Amino acid sequence: MAMLFIDNSGITDPRLNLAFEEYCLRNLDPQHDYLLLYINEPAVIIGRSQNAFQEIDHAFVRQKEIHVVRRISGGGAVYHDHGNLNFSFITKYEKSNILNFKKITAPVIKALQGLGVPAELSERNNIFAFGMKISGMAQYSTKKSIVSHGTLLFDVEMQDLARALKGKVEQTDSRGVPSVRSRVTNICEHLVGYMDMDTFKNSIQDSIFAPYGGMREKKLTDKDWKDIHLLSKEKYHAWEWNYGKSPECRIRRTARLNDCRIDLDLMVKGGIVKNIKICGDSACGNDMQGLEAVLTGRRYDLDEFKRALCSVDLQCYFWQLTPDKLANCLCGCYPEES
Repeated sequence: MAMLFIDNSGITDPRLNLAFEEYCLRNLDPQHDYLLLYINEPAVIIGRSQNAFQEIDHAFVRQKEIHVVRRISGGGAVYHDHGNLNFSFITKYEKSNILNFKKITAPVIKALQGLGVPAELSERNNIFAFGMKISGMAQYSTKKSIVSHGTLLFDVEMQDLARALKGKVEQTDSRGVPSVRSRVTNICEHLVGYMDMDTFKNSIQDSIFAPYGGMREKKLTDKDWKDIHLLSKEKYHAWEWNYGKSPECRIRRTARLNDCRIDLDLMVKGGIVKNIKICGDSACGNDMQGLEAVLTGRRYDLDEFKRALCSVDLQCYFWQLTPDKLANCLCGCYPEES
């Protein structure tokens, strides 16, 4: 069976690239195998069944304007930036290919070994080298096709990766699938001599297509791209998909603001605050039910909270507490009490 390469035209928007991948999975002829290679601007890509409120450092992600996007496959959260190469194999649905990561990763591992990287598949279906993780894998299938995709950490900003994925898991009770953290390393640090991302990408691509006698390309039509942009807008840009699909969770948070301790206990379902309890040791003596009622039924979202709290006289509940400070506290974007 022939394998065809599909060029993404240099797109780095992760919302568009995930739409590009899903569109190819659902619409292309399954009698061919396809390879997609693409690079995203800074983003946290969370698994289909994960809790977006649990997996990331929301203050850091917001400060650095890092995208948060949910993918259709399972697995854990990963960090992408311009130093990460993403690969996707789209193949015909066959039971023998389901979770057969040994078969799927074989051409990638061979390509890495050709560069002098002692890559191997781990028991958790990740690619390791030098005793550390350099690639994570996930998979999703329809009735006719399977997408098996992964990352290759070539020259990622490791400090940003560590911060972005530093979720406050100790404060969240969730039905979501938590990520399993591993020690990671950049491939470029272990190569003999300098190599840039373009050279690395071309090397991986050439190695994968070598058994087929070279690369053959499948070009998408203008209509294909129109449909991809529409899918990106309606799904991958949508808060309802990226955050609202998070499993039900309970979030408990404590902060000290203006010498006032505030304890928060929220139940969030479908990304919506279903119940909230607020306590504070410097409250003004008023019952918190009015404040809690304003926040109940709202999206668990920083801007949503700010808008709602602007209509509340917070001085009736806490002295010298602004809507911005309380909203930041609710979303974990404010220093918390240690």
